[in-house]
Amino acid sequence: IKNCPQTPRSIRNCPQTPESVWNCPQTPESIGNCSQPRGAEERKEPLSREERRRRRRATAKYRTAHATRERIRVEAFNVAFAELRRLLPTLPPDKKLSKIEILRLAICYISYLNHVLDV
Repeated sequence: IKNCPQTPRSIRNCPQTPESVWNCPQTPESIGNCSQPRGAEERKEPLSREERRRRRRATAKYRTAHATRERIRVEAFNVAFAELRRLLPTLPPDKKLSKIEILRLAICYISYLNHVLDV
């Protein structure tokens, strides 16, 4: 199991998985011809979307990747709010505004600019 490239990493590193469950020949010619666990052959229907999600979420690698993506998303979101804030006139100009205040002020400012253009 530990040297089988077709075995999922979570299984290779799992001490509770018995070697007898996997049919993985260790000869150089047969590496890459590893079969699925014996129980998987009996399964007729594919895994449901929910089962696949549950299995994927269980890995530390998935959680780390998700946290990284979320951090990047939040950072981009905050940069966009900072850019929008920079374009809005307030007194004093460096006044700290919450995100909802930035959105409401942007709506009012856009409405004002529309009104100015219409006149």
